[in-house]
Amino acid sequence: MTEIVNADEAFVGTVEPEGADRLDEAKLTEWMQANVEGFKGPLHLTKFKGGQSNPTYKIEAASGNYVLRRKPFGQLLPSAHAVDREYKVQAGLYKTGFPVARQYGVCTDDSIIGSWFYVMGMVDGRTIWNGAMPDSNPAERRAVYFEMIDVLAQLHNTDVEVAGLSDYGKPGNYFGRQVDRWTKQYRLSETEVMPEMERLIEWLPATLPEQTRTSVVHGDYRIDNAIFERDGTKCLAVLDWELSTLGDPLADFSYVAMAWVTENAGRSGVMDLDRAALGIPELDEVVAHYCKATGRDGIPDLNWYFAYNFFRLAGIIQGIKKRVIDGTASSAHAKAMSERVQPLAEAAMKFAKIAGA
Repeated sequence: MTEIVNADEAFVGTVEPEGADRLDEAKLTEWMQANVEGFKGPLHLTKFKGGQSNPTYKIEAASGNYVLRRKPFGQLLPSAHAVDREYKVQAGLYKTGFPVARQYGVCTDDSIIGSWFYVMGMVDGRTIWNGAMPDSNPAERRAVYFEMIDVLAQLHNTDVEVAGLSDYGKPGNYFGRQVDRWTKQYRLSETEVMPEMERLIEWLPATLPEQTRTSVVHGDYRIDNAIFERDGTKCLAVLDWELSTLGDPLADFSYVAMAWVTENAGRSGVMDLDRAALGIPELDEVVAHYCKATGRDGIPDLNWYFAYNFFRLAGIIQGIKKRVIDGTASSAHAKAMSERVQPLAEAAMKFAKIAGA
């Protein structure tokens, strides 16, 4: 049985930072005065409960509220936690009118708070942690889901030259690079041999789909990585850009589509919900909506992409598991998440078999 998560309890709100999570407020105030336009102190720092990869803080100051994201302390995997890239992609997209928070500055000097970090404006709105939207109604749910797809289409239609992001990723087959990357990350954090992961590491690179388009790819696009209006359905900002790059937009679309093959359990999945009663569109409607917004004739068979996405999630969670073992994971939820690696590997293998593995 899947454990139901009360996401509001687990992720919403802030806590006073303790121990290693405390930052040097005096040095940070100095940096903010020098680098953040319009900043006025004093500031007060609290830490957001949600998110265990890049620790995230709320800065309350006389000039308003800001958000700070930093790299975790301790030894990190290569290419992980690149907060400078998060800053760059959001700053570029903000210029084009895409819904992201305003970016104020990035700091690559470890002497300020002990790690690299960046500061952005805090967007006031609501986060929809539960894909079932239990406090909503069918019309609002339907509107929110289509808004989520429209914003994704806007991202994939964004001109990377205009956003200043033409050097944000490498050319060539995105899925090939990603399979290689997550295989390497998985190997670096491997704690036991999993036959499913071994089979996927062999099968995925041998069956890569053709890439026909290149765009900014968010890398973790789902309903709870956006901020919506408190009393409406408009998306105000897309969050959590740490896995973004230039790549195949079908990576993002197929990741969103994962909600339709994932049980809800209080999070973003919608597979086991009465979607018709709730007003949540079916996957074929979402496919048609996305295709119309991006000028596509259709989407290829999604089973390969589902296998890839579950494999990648297994790799990401394995990284968290290793950090739990090493004692560097940042969230109380990290331990529970680390137990999800095997089920994710099994899910990936199930879709790989449907796709012909």
